[in-house]
Amino acid sequence: MHFHPIIDPEIFTLRPDFTALSLSVENGRNTASTSDSKAQLAQAIAALEGNPWAEAHLDAWREAYRAFGAKPKRTPSSAEALRKRALKDGQMRPLNAVVDLYNAISLRFAIPVGGEDATSYDGTPHLCRATGSEPFHTTVDGQPVVESPDPGEVIWRDNTGVTCRRWNWRQGPRTQITEGSRDIWFVLERLDPMPIEALLQAGEDLIVGLQRLSSDLNVSVMQYDAIRPEGTPVALT
Repeated sequence: MHFHPIIDPEIFTLRPDFTALSLSVENGRNTASTSDSKAQLAQAIAALEGNPWAEAHLDAWREAYRAFGAKPKRTPSSAEALRKRALKDGQMRPLNAVVDLYNAISLRFAIPVGGEDATSYDGTPHLCRATGSEPFHTTVDGQPVVESPDPGEVIWRDNTGVTCRRWNWRQGPRTQITEGSRDIWFVLERLDPMPIEALLQAGEDLIVGLQRLSSDLNVSVMQYDAIRPEGTPVALT
């Protein structure tokens, strides 16, 4: 059964230009990194300067982080952190085929992309501002620990607790994608000045890559914005 997120109205109050593209995948397939997934990463790194709005988009995310009290130099958006690593190392360590694919999309489009094992979720993904009491199960120096978000911090959560801190900065291990993941949820997160057409193209490219891994997968796509905060279906590919 496909599931899609709930996005609190206060998120659109914070950033009226926020648009999220949700992809709920059933009967997907993941494997160890493949020659194709490694090639996708390499091609994305080679094309880092391909979009003229990329740096301005990353700067918009810095502004969004500062708006809820985060320090983007210390805890940057996932897209910026990935881009910095690629620029520094000139390469990206492959993890598994699906994660390689969505990391390549993130690099090519300078957009935060989240990927989660849907079967590990407890209820529906929920983007909201934290009370500060929600548990975040993570690891520090290889040891499991439970942290709490700052009050007012933008978080993704489910019924158990936080799944990603500071909007898209740090995902918890509980819902991470593994080589055994089959039902997977992705979210692509966009601010101005990234064109909506580029957001939709990123979603299409992600689906095409997933179809190369599993021709039998089924994908449901929803778009969320300030005009349609409850989401509207989108037909891609």
